[in-house]
Amino acid sequence: MRLSQRIEAVAPSRTVQFTRLLHDDPAKALSVINFAVGEPHTGTPQPVIAATKQALDKGKTRYGPVRGLKSLRTLISEQFDGYREENIIVANGSKQLLYGIMQVICDPLDEVIIPRPFWVSFSEQVKLASAVPIYVDTVDHQLDLTAISNAMTNRTRAIIINSPNNPTGAVYSQEDLRQVADIAISKDLTIISDEAYHDFMYENEAHKGFGSMADIRDRLVVVRSFSKTFDMTGFRVGYMAAPQKVITAMSRLQSHLSGNVCTFSQEGALAALSLSPSLIKEKQRQFQKKRDMAFDLARELFDCIKPMGAFYLFPNIGRHLSAGQTSEGFAARLLEKGGVAVVPGSAFGMEGHIRISYAVSDKHLAEGFERIAGVL
Repeated sequence: MRLSQRIEAVAPSRTVQFTRLLHDDPAKALSVINFAVGEPHTGTPQPVIAATKQALDKGKTRYGPVRGLKSLRTLISEQFDGYREENIIVANGSKQLLYGIMQVICDPLDEVIIPRPFWVSFSEQVKLASAVPIYVDTVDHQLDLTAISNAMTNRTRAIIINSPNNPTGAVYSQEDLRQVADIAISKDLTIISDEAYHDFMYENEAHKGFGSMADIRDRLVVVRSFSKTFDMTGFRVGYMAAPQKVITAMSRLQSHLSGNVCTFSQEGALAALSLSPSLIKEKQRQFQKKRDMAFDLARELFDCIKPMGAFYLFPNIGRHLSAGQTSEGFAARLLEKGGVAVVPGSAFGMEGHIRISYAVSDKHLAEGFERIAGVL
């Protein structure tokens, strides 16, 4: 059977591919310290679990609205100035939304600017829309506005901004985001703002991002998720805020792609939004402490820039690489010799680095770095 050229050109998710090795060997997984998966270790809040169970008991297992439950969309819209529930769509995680937006805004050979390093799926989602990813390197993990401007052509359709960033943990300054907004206005571009880690910023709580810029709401698409903030990774509930015509187009696509999102998962998401904000602030505080601990341990072994958000480190491993060794080979060595799983930087478009998730217990964090030191 012949497969399409489109799917042949797309690589599998490198993070999923790497962590699958642990699922395939459960016995080995028990002995491995997993710095590879971007998943909080704290567990789904009990009110979310209770609401999900209650929804099942009440028979809320039928089809639902394609755009998501109206009550959920209404609550979500309150996070965004100037938006109503008509500007919100709920989907099966932010990954589906990012895939969908490429499908509805890109024509074949359109170009999408992606700052590098980048989350593994951005490039492949662009390719799946028959468009072309254009990579622009960051400088010390921060946006290079001149390089972004120079990368623009008459085929540029959009720019993806991921802040706080996966894999680096970088948070882009409000000034730089304003310049991106000005570029988008002048070039008539769509801004796709992936904000999966918007509740994990540690140094600048007043940071407003693109949401405070009323003049770009007609070209801004914001994608967020319940996965990280509320430890709901398996629920697969993400959401997007966008101009109404974009939501209408996404709804049309979703009606053929997946229909509605799991109804009882949405009931759990409703309960999550009803949790006290103090719980999220405490979680943020705990992750900031974990960030500080991880960074102190990492800089004893690697050259590393301190992350300002998310829950990742992206250290430079260049001085530990032997001639011809790649980040993938280095990651395989850590797994084989030390029982520590990390993701090679090549998965994010940047060799000579690894991504370390510190969303683990303090005990495992300390032990994991001790094992890495032993291997080195």
